[in-house]
Amino acid sequence: MSATPEKVEFWFDPACPWCWMTSRWITEVSAKRQFAVQWQLFSLEMLNEGREPGSHAAAHAQGLQALRVCAAVREAHGDAAVGQLYTELGTRYHKEGNKDMQAVIANALDALQLPAELAAAAADTAYDAAVRSSTEAALKLVGNQVGIPIVAIDGKGFFGPVVTPAPTGQQALDLFDGLVLCTQVDGFYELKKTRNASPQF
Repeated sequence: MSATPEKVEFWFDPACPWCWMTSRWITEVSAKRQFAVQWQLFSLEMLNEGREPGSHAAAHAQGLQALRVCAAVREAHGDAAVGQLYTELGTRYHKEGNKDMQAVIANALDALQLPAELAAAAADTAYDAAVRSSTEAALKLVGNQVGIPIVAIDGKGFFGPVVTPAPTGQQALDLFDGLVLCTQVDGFYELKKTRNASPQF
């Protein structure tokens, strides 16, 4: 099986390391299968509104800052630029371990030769409506008992896959084909096992 879907969507929060791992997998598959990924925004901070702040609260707040910048970049430069920005953000924040989100945003914009003033969107709550709308669209698709990553293939979505390290080569393609098969079973909901490894960047 070598599926080439008409539409692949990927919801992300730049602060989530597991989401970042999965994004590296879908990026490789999209290059090999020659389809575009539609990068969608998902705020873990918004998802957890009204709940007790946990140990990830600071990271979730940083994620929302980066998502506002992503929304501003989409508005000015289109969807492809959002995917490129996410790659640059994640490389610095996760792979290189720089947790200063303001510096990460500034350096990512510079690497893509995008206007430096876009960094100001990180503090601009006017972009929250776009982030919330995208987050709610994901939850409408898969329900509210999930997190991210969320991947939708031709309109049918799942939380996951959650993987580490990110599969490459034929293994990456095989995993994608398996996910495509899962979307074809209306009653399929979940496969899961306990994680015993941290994200391997």
